[in-house]
Amino acid sequence: MQTLQNSVDFILGLGPSVMLPIVMLIFGLLLRQGFNKSFRAAITIGIGFVGVNLVIGLLSEALGPAASAMVERFGLNLRILDVGWPVGAAISFGTSLAPLMIPLIIIFNVILVAINFTKTVNVDIWNFWHLIFSTSIAYIATDNAILAIAIGLIITAITLKLADWTAPAVEHHFGLKGVSLAHSETVNFAPITYALNKVEDKIPGFNKWNADPETLSRKFGVFGEPLVMGLVLGMLIGVLGNYDLQGVLTLGIQMAAVLVLLPRMVALLMEGLIPISEGARDYITKRFPGKEVYIGLDAAIVIGNPANMAVALIMVPITILLAIILPWNEMLPFADLAVLPFTVIWAVAASRGNIIRGIVNATVVMMIVFFIATNIAELTTTMGRTVGFDIPDGATLISGIDVGSHILVFIFINLLDPSNPLFITAIIFAVIYSLLWFWVRKDIRKQFAEEIALAESQKQNT
Repeated sequence: MQTLQNSVDFILGLGPSVMLPIVMLIFGLLLRQGFNKSFRAAITIGIGFVGVNLVIGLLSEALGPAASAMVERFGLNLRILDVGWPVGAAISFGTSLAPLMIPLIIIFNVILVAINFTKTVNVDIWNFWHLIFSTSIAYIATDNAILAIAIGLIITAITLKLADWTAPAVEHHFGLKGVSLAHSETVNFAPITYALNKVEDKIPGFNKWNADPETLSRKFGVFGEPLVMGLVLGMLIGVLGNYDLQGVLTLGIQMAAVLVLLPRMVALLMEGLIPISEGARDYITKRFPGKEVYIGLDAAIVIGNPANMAVALIMVPITILLAIILPWNEMLPFADLAVLPFTVIWAVAASRGNIIRGIVNATVVMMIVFFIATNIAELTTTMGRTVGFDIPDGATLISGIDVGSHILVFIFINLLDPSNPLFITAIIFAVIYSLLWFWVRKDIRKQFAEEIALAESQKQNT
């Protein structure tokens, strides 16, 4: 067991920028793409991830202090501290079930693809931590390893189905063909945000408002472009954080840089991914006619979308305001404010980049996140103490925006014990969630009907 743990620690220690190129090189060779082509694609993917992480690092370093200044200015004093997703990942990978879950998830995924349950082959091993988090927190809640593993695998299966379902949006909204996003804590919001978009379609007046980046650029010229949106939003956050003039201007330029550089880094990443993705489709088509597969990747590849980043930056002050006014919230938003570009992905994509709807949808998402983050804090803290995490001074409990985004694990762990005060809440969540997904199950293909028809026509002509 110790040898397995050491092997897992070594692989995870490589980080996604090294681990993903290795996985993709092996994948390319298995698909018979040849060493030269596979090697070049893999290294390009690694370089792209380094670029993406550099820009995300800039975002975190610039936004973190600004968010902290806003929290201090508004005098927030809550007992649960948002410690950020890196701590959540470290705690998850440090739990006793982590070494077992990584190979189990891979084998389970292969089986589900083989029996046509899913089309997604999730190669994003680094972000298995979300699925391991679900398993480990279920283990803390139940003290039953078999039951916890079962819950983890069920959540894995649901996540893969959600990734399949949202793949047309990844292709036609984000422009990434043959890719799906199997991030459990992001894609699990898709049924909710698509349901919200369906309701918004029926609201007179509101359904006519369109503020996607293309429309803004067309109406306002340079003032509607992403670089200016980033500048204005960054300066606004600086003002709310009570920065001086130099700080306001610096933050504005930094956020403008994020909105411009992130899409370019993602484009580099995709330059390496396309040969592997096309190779996978060719390989599957030749050997299994009619079978389609998606490569499951890190949601980081889509956060650079201009509408997504604009909504994420607008949501920083809104999130802090929600922390103040929501009666059920006890979490102080802090480290994970920089992860909002991930949290709002499907809030924005559901409306095809309409920033106004994206803000409304993201606000509802954050209301749910605060509820879950608050109610899952005790289990998260217990899990942290189990692996030796030191609780920061001044914090009674730890949680996070990313931790609070795990809708599925919240439902499952609270359904296990009828004596749990949240048992009825979990039933209500599960029923509403299932009904919403059923209600919008055909909406994504309807939303992109023209693009899908054109793609299928082109496919038949080749």
